[in-house]
Amino acid sequence: MHISLPPDFADPDGSRPLRIAMVSVHTSPLEQPGTGDAGGMNVYVLELSRALARRGAQVEIYTRATSSAQPKVTDAEPGVRVIHVSAGPYEGLDKNDLPGQLCAFAAGVLRAEAHRPEGWYDVLHTHYWLSGQVGWLAAERWDVPLVHTMHTMARVKNASLAPGDAPEPQGRIIGEEQVVAEADALVANTEQEAADLARDYQADPARVHVVQPGVDLGVFSPLPDATERDPAERDQALRDPAAPHRQLAELRKGLMLPAGRKIVLFAGRVQLLKGPDVLVRALGEPIWSEGDGQPPLLVVLGGASGRPTAVRELEALAYQEGVADHVLVRPPVPQRTLARYFQAADLVAVPSHSESFGLVAAEAQASGTPVVAAAVGGLCTVVEDGVSGVLVPDHEPESWALVLKSLLDDDEWRARLAAGARDSATRFGWDRAAEQMLEVYEDARKHHATR
Repeated sequence: MHISLPPDFADPDGSRPLRIAMVSVHTSPLEQPGTGDAGGMNVYVLELSRALARRGAQVEIYTRATSSAQPKVTDAEPGVRVIHVSAGPYEGLDKNDLPGQLCAFAAGVLRAEAHRPEGWYDVLHTHYWLSGQVGWLAAERWDVPLVHTMHTMARVKNASLAPGDAPEPQGRIIGEEQVVAEADALVANTEQEAADLARDYQADPARVHVVQPGVDLGVFSPLPDATERDPAERDQALRDPAAPHRQLAELRKGLMLPAGRKIVLFAGRVQLLKGPDVLVRALGEPIWSEGDGQPPLLVVLGGASGRPTAVRELEALAYQEGVADHVLVRPPVPQRTLARYFQAADLVAVPSHSESFGLVAAEAQASGTPVVAAAVGGLCTVVEDGVSGVLVPDHEPESWALVLKSLLDDDEWRARLAAGARDSATRFGWDRAAEQMLEVYEDARKHHATR
Protein backbone atom coordinates (compact mmCIF):
# COMPACT_ATOMS: atom_id res chain seq x y z
CA MET A 1 0.00 0.00 0.00
CA HIS A 2 1.29 3.44 -0.95
CA ILE A 3 1.87 6.03 1.76
CA SER A 4 1.83 9.60 0.52
CA LEU A 5 4.10 11.58 2.80
CA PRO A 6 3.39 15.25 3.51
CA PRO A 7 5.83 17.90 2.34
CA ASP A 8 9.13 18.24 4.15
CA PHE A 9 9.28 19.90 7.53
CA ALA A 10 9.39 23.68 7.29
CA ASP A 11 12.91 24.90 6.57
CA PRO A 12 12.52 28.70 6.23
CA ASP A 13 16.19 29.66 6.15
CA GLY A 14 17.13 27.10 3.53
CA SER A 15 19.51 25.22 5.80
CA ARG A 16 19.78 21.44 5.54
CA PRO A 17 18.87 19.71 8.82
CA LEU A 18 20.03 16.20 9.66
CA ARG A 19 17.34 13.78 8.47
CA ILE A 20 16.97 10.61 10.54
CA ALA A 21 14.82 7.60 9.70
CA MET A 22 13.97 5.45 12.71
CA VAL A 23 12.39 2.02 12.47
CA SER A 24 10.41 0.41 15.30
CA VAL A 25 8.50 -2.43 13.66
CA HIS A 26 6.72 -4.16 16.51
CA THR A 27 5.59 -1.29 18.67
CA SER A 28 4.64 2.30 17.98
CA PRO A 29 6.16 5.07 20.09
CA LEU A 30 2.64 6.46 20.39
CA GLU A 31 1.29 3.36 22.15
CA GLN A 32 0.72 3.25 25.92
CA PRO A 33 3.67 1.43 27.56
CA GLY A 34 2.92 -1.39 29.96
CA THR A 35 0.77 -3.79 28.01
CA GLY A 36 1.12 -6.10 25.01
CA ASP A 37 4.46 -5.46 23.33
CA ALA A 38 4.63 -1.81 24.39
CA GLY A 39 7.21 -0.98 27.03
CA GLY A 40 10.31 1.04 27.71
CA MET A 41 11.35 0.95 24.06
CA ASN A 42 8.31 3.06 23.17
CA VAL A 43 9.44 5.72 25.61
CA TYR A 44 13.04 5.45 24.38
CA VAL A 45 12.20 5.95 20.70
CA LEU A 46 9.82 8.86 21.24
CA GLU A 47 11.87 10.73 23.86
CA LEU A 48 15.13 10.32 21.94
CA SER A 49 13.40 11.57 18.77
CA ARG A 50 12.03 14.58 20.64
CA ALA A 51 15.46 15.42 22.03
CA LEU A 52 17.05 15.08 18.57
CA ALA A 53 14.37 17.36 17.11
CA ARG A 54 15.19 19.98 19.75
CA ARG A 55 18.68 19.97 18.25
CA GLY A 56 17.37 20.74 14.79
CA ALA A 57 17.14 17.21 13.40
CA GLN A 58 14.13 15.91 11.47
CA VAL A 59 13.06 12.46 12.61
CA GLU A 60 10.64 10.13 10.83
CA ILE A 61 9.68 6.95 12.71
CA TYR A 62 8.39 3.97 10.71
CA THR A 63 6.24 1.53 12.69
CA ARG A 64 3.68 -1.16 11.87
CA ALA A 65 0.03 -0.11 11.74
CA THR A 66 -2.10 -2.00 14.29
CA SER A 67 -5.47 -0.37 13.58
CA SER A 68 -7.30 0.81 10.49
CA ALA A 69 -8.21 3.93 12.45
CA GLN A 70 -4.59 5.03 12.81
CA PRO A 71 -3.63 7.91 10.53
CA LYS A 72 -1.01 6.92 8.00
CA VAL A 73 1.17 9.85 9.07
CA THR A 74 1.14 11.68 12.40
CA ASP A 75 3.22 14.70 13.32
CA ALA A 76 3.85 13.85 16.98
CA GLU A 77 5.36 17.30 17.52
CA PRO A 78 7.55 19.70 15.54
CA GLY A 79 10.40 17.73 14.01
CA VAL A 80 9.02 14.26 14.85
CA ARG A 81 6.80 12.34 12.44
CA VAL A 82 5.36 8.83 12.92
CA ILE A 83 4.54 6.80 9.80
CA HIS A 84 2.28 3.75 10.20
CA VAL A 85 3.04 1.08 7.60
CA SER A 86 0.48 -1.63 6.83
CA ALA A 87 2.04 -5.10 7.05
CA GLY A 88 -0.23 -8.05 7.78
CA PRO A 89 -3.52 -7.92 9.70
CA TYR A 90 -3.94 -4.97 12.01
CA GLU A 91 -4.82 -7.04 15.06
CA GLY A 92 -3.99 -10.47 16.42
CA LEU A 93 -0.24 -10.43 15.82
CA ASP A 94 2.40 -10.15 18.51
CA LYS A 95 6.09 -9.70 17.88
CA ASN A 96 6.66 -13.47 17.58
CA ASP A 97 4.42 -13.46 14.49
CA LEU A 98 6.13 -10.52 12.83
CA PRO A 99 9.15 -12.14 11.12
CA GLY A 100 6.71 -13.34 8.44
CA GLN A 101 5.59 -9.73 7.84
CA LEU A 102 9.03 -8.13 7.53
CA CYS A 103 9.00 -8.35 3.73
CA ALA A 104 5.68 -6.49 3.56
CA PHE A 105 6.85 -3.93 6.09
CA ALA A 106 10.15 -3.33 4.26
CA ALA A 107 8.26 -2.86 0.99
CA GLY A 108 6.06 -0.24 2.63
CA VAL A 109 9.06 1.65 4.00
CA LEU A 110 10.86 1.61 0.65
CA ARG A 111 7.75 2.75 -1.23
CA ALA A 112 7.27 5.67 1.15
CA GLU A 113 10.87 6.82 0.73
CA ALA A 114 10.82 6.30 -3.05
CA HIS A 115 8.69 9.42 -3.51
CA ARG A 116 11.41 11.53 -1.97
CA PRO A 117 14.46 12.92 -3.80
CA GLU A 118 17.48 10.62 -3.85
CA GLY A 119 19.65 10.85 -0.75
CA TRP A 120 16.81 12.05 1.45
CA TYR A 121 17.89 10.45 4.72
CA ASP A 122 21.31 10.87 6.31
CA VAL A 123 21.17 8.01 8.79
CA LEU A 124 18.93 5.05 9.62
CA HIS A 125 18.48 4.08 13.28
CA THR A 126 16.70 0.78 14.00
CA HIS A 127 15.36 -0.57 17.29
CA TYR A 128 15.11 -4.29 18.19
CA TRP A 129 16.23 -7.06 15.88
CA LEU A 130 13.06 -7.10 13.74
CA SER A 131 13.65 -3.48 12.81
CA GLY A 132 17.32 -4.22 12.22
CA GLN A 133 16.38 -6.76 9.55
CA VAL A 134 14.32 -4.13 7.72
CA GLY A 135 17.01 -1.50 8.25
CA TRP A 136 19.71 -3.73 6.83
CA LEU A 137 17.84 -3.77 3.50
CA ALA A 138 16.79 -0.11 3.55
CA ALA A 139 20.23 1.20 4.50
CA GLU A 140 21.79 -0.62 1.56
CA ARG A 141 19.12 0.67 -0.82
CA TRP A 142 19.44 4.24 0.42
CA ASP A 143 23.23 4.11 0.82
CA VAL A 144 23.11 5.49 4.37
CA PRO A 145 24.77 4.30 7.59
CA LEU A 146 22.85 1.82 9.72
CA VAL A 147 22.80 2.43 13.49
CA HIS A 148 21.14 -0.24 15.62
CA THR A 149 20.00 -0.44 19.24
CA MET A 150 19.30 -4.00 20.40
CA HIS A 151 17.20 -3.15 23.50
CA THR A 152 17.17 -6.85 24.39
CA MET A 153 19.22 -9.80 23.14
CA ALA A 154 18.08 -13.40 22.76
CA ARG A 155 21.26 -14.99 24.10
CA VAL A 156 21.22 -12.77 27.20
CA LYS A 157 17.52 -13.49 27.86
CA ASN A 158 17.98 -17.23 27.35
CA ALA A 159 20.82 -17.27 29.87
CA SER A 160 18.50 -16.00 32.63
CA LEU A 161 15.02 -17.29 31.85
CA ALA A 162 12.29 -17.12 34.45
CA PRO A 163 10.97 -20.53 35.53
CA GLY A 164 8.38 -21.65 33.00
CA ASP A 165 9.32 -19.01 30.42
CA ALA A 166 10.00 -20.09 26.83
CA PRO A 167 13.46 -19.44 25.33
CA GLU A 168 13.91 -17.10 22.41
CA PRO A 169 14.00 -19.00 19.09
CA GLN A 170 17.14 -19.71 17.08
CA GLY A 171 15.75 -17.62 14.23
CA ARG A 172 15.96 -14.51 16.37
CA ILE A 173 19.56 -15.27 17.36
CA ILE A 174 20.53 -15.64 13.70
CA GLY A 175 18.72 -12.39 12.86
CA GLU A 176 20.55 -10.55 15.63
CA GLU A 177 23.90 -11.90 14.43
CA GLN A 178 23.16 -10.60 10.93
CA VAL A 179 22.25 -7.13 12.16
CA VAL A 180 25.35 -6.92 14.36
CA ALA A 181 27.53 -7.84 11.38
CA GLU A 182 25.93 -5.27 9.07
CA ALA A 183 25.46 -2.24 11.33
CA ASP A 184 27.86 0.66 11.01
CA ALA A 185 27.33 1.42 14.69
CA LEU A 186 25.72 -0.43 17.59
CA VAL A 187 24.26 1.45 20.55
CA ALA A 188 24.39 -0.18 24.00
CA ASN A 189 22.55 1.20 27.01
CA THR A 190 25.31 0.27 29.47
CA GLU A 191 28.88 -0.99 29.57
CA GLN A 192 27.47 -4.40 30.53
CA GLU A 193 25.39 -4.52 27.37
CA ALA A 194 28.43 -3.50 25.32
CA ALA A 195 30.35 -6.40 26.85
CA ASP A 196 27.44 -8.76 26.09
CA LEU A 197 27.50 -7.67 22.43
CA ALA A 198 31.19 -8.40 22.15
CA ARG A 199 31.02 -11.71 24.03
CA ASP A 200 27.79 -13.19 22.72
CA TYR A 201 27.67 -11.71 19.21
CA GLN A 202 31.33 -11.03 18.42
CA ALA A 203 30.58 -7.35 17.83
CA ASP A 204 33.57 -5.18 16.96
CA PRO A 205 34.16 -3.10 20.13
CA ALA A 206 35.15 -0.14 17.96
CA ARG A 207 31.60 -0.03 16.54
CA VAL A 208 29.82 -0.34 19.91
CA HIS A 209 28.89 2.96 21.58
CA VAL A 210 27.45 3.28 25.09
CA VAL A 211 24.65 5.86 25.30
CA GLN A 212 22.57 5.70 28.44
CA PRO A 213 18.85 6.43 27.97
CA GLY A 214 17.38 9.43 29.68
CA VAL A 215 14.52 10.34 31.98
CA ASP A 216 12.13 13.24 31.47
CA LEU A 217 13.08 15.08 34.65
CA GLY A 218 10.28 17.56 34.05
CA VAL A 219 7.71 14.77 34.41
CA PHE A 220 9.43 12.50 36.91
CA SER A 221 10.35 14.53 39.98
CA PRO A 222 9.86 14.20 43.75
CA LEU A 223 6.97 15.70 45.66
CA PRO A 224 7.80 19.39 46.19
CA ASP A 225 9.95 19.94 49.24
CA ALA A 226 8.82 22.49 51.83
CA THR A 227 11.70 24.78 50.88
CA GLU A 228 10.62 24.82 47.21
CA ARG A 229 7.12 26.22 47.76
CA ASP A 230 6.04 29.83 47.74
CA PRO A 231 7.00 31.71 50.91
CA ALA A 232 3.61 31.49 52.64
CA GLU A 233 3.23 27.74 52.03
CA ARG A 234 6.88 27.16 52.89
CA ASP A 235 6.67 28.90 56.25
CA GLN A 236 3.49 27.05 57.15
CA ALA A 237 4.97 23.69 56.10
CA LEU A 238 8.19 24.26 58.03
CA ARG A 239 6.19 25.04 61.18
CA ASP A 240 4.06 21.91 60.70
CA PRO A 241 6.05 18.63 60.73
CA ALA A 242 2.94 16.74 59.63
CA ALA A 243 2.64 18.68 56.35
CA PRO A 244 4.59 16.17 54.21
CA HIS A 245 2.42 13.35 55.53
CA ARG A 246 -0.73 15.24 54.61
CA GLN A 247 0.67 15.92 51.16
CA LEU A 248 1.30 12.21 50.65
CA ALA A 249 -2.15 11.37 51.99
CA GLU A 250 -3.75 13.79 49.51
CA LEU A 251 -1.74 12.29 46.67
CA ARG A 252 -2.82 8.76 47.58
CA LYS A 253 -6.42 9.85 47.97
CA GLY A 254 -6.35 11.20 44.42
CA LEU A 255 -5.03 7.85 43.20
CA MET A 256 -7.53 5.91 45.36
CA LEU A 257 -4.77 4.30 47.39
CA PRO A 258 -4.87 3.77 51.17
CA ALA A 259 -3.11 6.50 53.14
CA GLY A 260 -2.12 4.36 56.12
CA ARG A 261 -0.40 1.40 54.44
CA LYS A 262 3.06 0.74 53.14
CA ILE A 263 2.94 0.48 49.35
CA VAL A 264 5.28 -1.36 47.00
CA LEU A 265 4.78 -0.52 43.33
CA PHE A 266 5.48 -2.66 40.26
CA ALA A 267 5.09 -0.87 36.91
CA GLY A 268 5.49 -2.79 33.68
CA ARG A 269 4.18 -5.56 31.50
CA VAL A 270 2.75 -8.54 33.35
CA GLN A 271 4.93 -11.37 32.06
CA LEU A 272 7.37 -13.87 33.53
CA LEU A 273 10.40 -11.94 32.25
CA LYS A 274 9.47 -8.93 34.40
CA GLY A 275 8.99 -11.07 37.52
CA PRO A 276 5.82 -9.71 39.18
CA ASP A 277 5.19 -13.27 40.41
CA VAL A 278 8.35 -12.98 42.52
CA LEU A 279 6.76 -10.10 44.43
CA VAL A 280 3.45 -11.92 44.93
CA ARG A 281 5.28 -14.97 46.31
CA ALA A 282 7.36 -12.67 48.53
CA LEU A 283 4.15 -11.35 50.12
CA GLY A 284 3.30 -14.93 51.07
CA GLU A 285 6.49 -15.43 53.08
CA PRO A 286 6.02 -15.94 56.86
CA ILE A 287 8.36 -13.05 57.70
CA TRP A 288 5.43 -10.62 57.37
CA SER A 289 3.75 -12.06 60.45
CA GLU A 290 6.31 -10.11 62.49
CA GLY A 291 5.69 -6.47 63.36
CA ASP A 292 2.24 -5.22 62.30
CA GLY A 293 1.37 -8.68 61.08
CA GLN A 294 0.59 -7.96 57.43
CA PRO A 295 2.53 -7.49 54.21
CA PRO A 296 2.50 -4.20 52.30
CA LEU A 297 0.04 -3.45 49.53
CA LEU A 298 1.54 -4.48 46.19
CA VAL A 299 0.22 -2.24 43.41
CA VAL A 300 0.76 -3.68 39.93
CA LEU A 301 0.42 -1.17 37.09
CA GLY A 302 0.47 -3.13 33.86
CA GLY A 303 -1.34 -5.25 31.34
CA ALA A 304 -0.90 -8.75 30.00
CA SER A 305 2.02 -9.39 27.68
CA GLY A 306 2.86 -12.61 25.87
CA ARG A 307 -0.13 -14.51 27.25
CA PRO A 308 -3.60 -12.90 27.29
CA THR A 309 -4.28 -14.60 30.62
CA ALA A 310 -1.15 -13.24 32.36
CA VAL A 311 -3.03 -10.82 34.65
CA ARG A 312 -5.58 -13.45 35.67
CA GLU A 313 -2.75 -15.90 36.37
CA LEU A 314 -1.04 -13.34 38.61
CA GLU A 315 -4.27 -12.72 40.52
CA ALA A 316 -4.77 -16.49 40.86
CA LEU A 317 -1.26 -16.80 42.25
CA ALA A 318 -2.06 -14.13 44.83
CA TYR A 319 -5.12 -16.13 45.87
CA GLN A 320 -3.06 -19.33 46.14
CA GLU A 321 -0.49 -17.54 48.29
CA GLY A 322 -3.21 -16.18 50.54
CA VAL A 323 -2.35 -12.56 49.74
CA ALA A 324 -5.15 -11.62 47.33
CA ASP A 325 -6.22 -8.80 49.68
CA HIS A 326 -2.72 -7.34 49.47
CA VAL A 327 -2.40 -7.22 45.66
CA LEU A 328 -4.03 -4.49 43.59
CA VAL A 329 -3.76 -4.77 39.79
CA ARG A 330 -4.49 -1.72 37.68
CA PRO A 331 -4.00 -0.99 33.97
CA PRO A 332 -0.99 1.01 32.76
CA VAL A 333 -1.25 4.78 32.96
CA PRO A 334 0.20 7.78 31.07
CA GLN A 335 3.61 9.11 32.05
CA ARG A 336 2.43 11.97 34.24
CA THR A 337 0.07 9.73 36.18
CA LEU A 338 2.82 7.13 36.50
CA ALA A 339 5.03 9.78 38.10
CA ARG A 340 2.32 10.37 40.73
CA TYR A 341 2.19 6.64 41.49
CA PHE A 342 5.97 6.63 41.94
CA GLN A 343 5.68 9.57 44.35
CA ALA A 344 2.92 7.81 46.28
CA ALA A 345 4.82 4.54 46.75
CA ASP A 346 7.18 3.73 49.61
CA LEU A 347 9.27 1.50 47.32
CA VAL A 348 9.35 0.59 43.64
CA ALA A 349 10.25 -3.03 42.88
CA VAL A 350 11.87 -4.18 39.62
CA PRO A 351 12.38 -7.98 39.85
CA SER A 352 13.16 -8.53 36.15
CA HIS A 353 15.08 -11.63 35.12
CA SER A 354 16.76 -9.68 32.31
CA GLU A 355 16.91 -5.94 31.70
CA SER A 356 19.12 -4.06 29.24
CA PHE A 357 18.65 -0.79 31.14
CA GLY A 358 15.64 -0.51 33.44
CA LEU A 359 13.83 2.71 32.54
CA VAL A 360 11.20 2.19 35.25
CA ALA A 361 13.94 2.14 37.89
CA ALA A 362 15.43 5.37 36.56
CA GLU A 363 12.03 7.10 36.44
CA ALA A 364 11.16 5.96 39.96
CA GLN A 365 14.45 7.30 41.32
CA ALA A 366 13.86 10.61 39.54
CA SER A 367 10.53 10.72 41.40
CA GLY A 368 12.40 10.41 44.70
CA THR A 369 11.41 6.81 45.48
CA PRO A 370 13.98 4.13 46.39
CA VAL A 371 14.12 1.09 44.11
CA VAL A 372 14.54 -2.57 45.01
CA ALA A 373 15.80 -4.30 41.87
CA ALA A 374 17.20 -7.59 40.71
CA ALA A 375 20.98 -7.49 40.25
CA VAL A 376 20.80 -8.17 36.52
CA GLY A 377 21.89 -6.36 33.37
CA GLY A 378 21.41 -2.62 33.22
CA LEU A 379 19.71 -2.48 36.63
CA CYS A 380 23.17 -2.80 38.18
CA THR A 381 24.03 0.49 36.47
CA VAL A 382 20.77 2.36 37.07
CA VAL A 383 20.36 1.43 40.74
CA GLU A 384 23.31 2.38 42.93
CA ASP A 385 23.24 -0.35 45.57
CA GLY A 386 22.98 1.19 49.03
CA VAL A 387 22.74 4.72 47.58
CA SER A 388 19.55 4.97 45.51
CA GLY A 389 18.12 1.55 46.25
CA VAL A 390 18.98 -2.06 46.97
CA LEU A 391 20.00 -4.79 44.51
CA VAL A 392 18.76 -8.31 45.27
CA PRO A 393 21.17 -11.06 44.10
CA ASP A 394 18.51 -13.64 43.22
CA HIS A 395 14.80 -14.11 42.55
CA GLU A 396 13.96 -16.15 45.63
CA PRO A 397 10.75 -14.90 47.32
CA GLU A 398 12.40 -15.20 50.74
CA SER A 399 15.25 -12.88 49.68
CA TRP A 400 12.82 -10.28 48.31
CA ALA A 401 10.59 -10.46 51.38
CA LEU A 402 13.58 -9.89 53.66
CA VAL A 403 14.83 -6.84 51.73
CA LEU A 404 11.39 -5.30 51.32
CA LYS A 405 10.47 -5.76 54.99
CA SER A 406 13.82 -4.43 56.21
CA LEU A 407 13.37 -1.27 54.16
CA LEU A 408 9.70 -0.75 55.02
CA ASP A 409 10.46 -1.11 58.73
CA ASP A 410 13.25 1.48 58.62
CA ASP A 411 11.98 4.96 57.75
CA GLU A 412 15.41 6.58 58.14
CA TRP A 413 17.04 4.10 55.75
CA ARG A 414 14.33 4.74 53.16
CA ALA A 415 14.74 8.50 53.56
CA ARG A 416 18.50 8.25 52.91
CA LEU A 417 17.87 6.11 49.84
CA ALA A 418 15.20 8.55 48.63
CA ALA A 419 17.71 11.38 48.76
CA GLY A 420 20.24 9.22 46.94
CA ALA A 421 17.62 8.30 44.35
CA ARG A 422 16.98 11.94 43.52
CA ASP A 423 20.70 12.63 43.16
CA SER A 424 21.27 9.48 41.11
CA ALA A 425 18.56 10.41 38.62
CA THR A 426 20.45 13.51 37.51
CA ARG A 427 22.85 11.19 35.65
CA PHE A 428 20.13 10.48 33.10
CA GLY A 429 18.75 13.07 30.71
CA TRP A 430 17.42 12.80 27.16
CA ASP A 431 19.23 15.93 26.03
CA ARG A 432 22.53 14.40 27.02
CA ALA A 433 21.57 11.14 25.31
CA ALA A 434 20.70 13.02 22.11
CA GLU A 435 24.04 14.85 22.09
CA GLN A 436 25.88 11.54 22.41
CA MET A 437 23.68 9.92 19.76
CA LEU A 438 24.54 12.65 17.27
CA GLU A 439 28.19 11.77 17.80
CA VAL A 440 27.35 8.11 17.15
CA TYR A 441 25.61 9.06 13.90
CA GLU A 442 28.69 10.98 12.78
CA ASP A 443 30.96 8.03 13.56
CA ALA A 444 28.57 5.75 11.67
CA ARG A 445 28.68 8.01 8.63
CA LYS A 446 32.44 7.93 8.63
CA HIS A 447 32.46 4.14 8.95
CA HIS A 448 29.90 3.80 6.16
CA ALA A 449 32.01 5.94 3.86
CA THR A 450 34.91 3.51 4.20
CA ARG A 451 32.88 0.34 3.46
